[in-house]
Amino acid sequence: MRPPGAVRRRARPDDGRLGHAVSRARGGDEAAFGDVYRTVQPMLLRYVRGIVGDDADDVASEAWHDIVRDLSGFRGDGDAFRAWAATIARHRAMDHLRRAGKRPRTTALDAVPTEPAPAPDSARVALENLSTADALALVAALPPDQAGAVLLRVVIGLSGPAAAEVLGKRPGAVRTAAHRGLRRLAEQLGPPPVHREA
Repeated sequence: MRPPGAVRRRARPDDGRLGHAVSRARGGDEAAFGDVYRTVQPMLLRYVRGIVGDDADDVASEAWHDIVRDLSGFRGDGDAFRAWAATIARHRAMDHLRRAGKRPRTTALDAVPTEPAPAPDSARVALENLSTADALALVAALPPDQAGAVLLRVVIGLSGPAAAEVLGKRPGAVRTAAHRGLRRLAEQLGPPPVHREA
């Protein structure tokens, strides 16, 4: 039995399609690479924006340069590719922050992905009652470890172990940070409004 509030990772509907496109792209299929880019870039850009703010476009471009350079050596499915791409993006973001002499931060993000990983019921209900901008502003206000875990679990849609690998932490620490961040969001939002029918 899962602990209350634990984030359950559902397989994303595009995992198989993304994995197939990555395989074809590794073989030099430019159209397949275009599919990979269109699938991964929006969530990758939101993730990087959560770390570096307004410099996200430049950092994401650097990450894609490395992804293209090393794609022939990648092995895995769609979920593994998203984790691999997020790891590269995180490294480029941290390099950028070191060069600029800044600390990681979270900022307001562009939008929620089309298929976010499920959050605990109370947090999901509470977040559904907010506008996207309000919800993302709340995520940006979380402590950095919680915001990073929520971004990887919800925005990128990674499993606990995959998010832990990206962050260089233990899976339990990432699950705990994501749980605490989502619980804190739910507490800030309070109970959902009750709709009564006349």
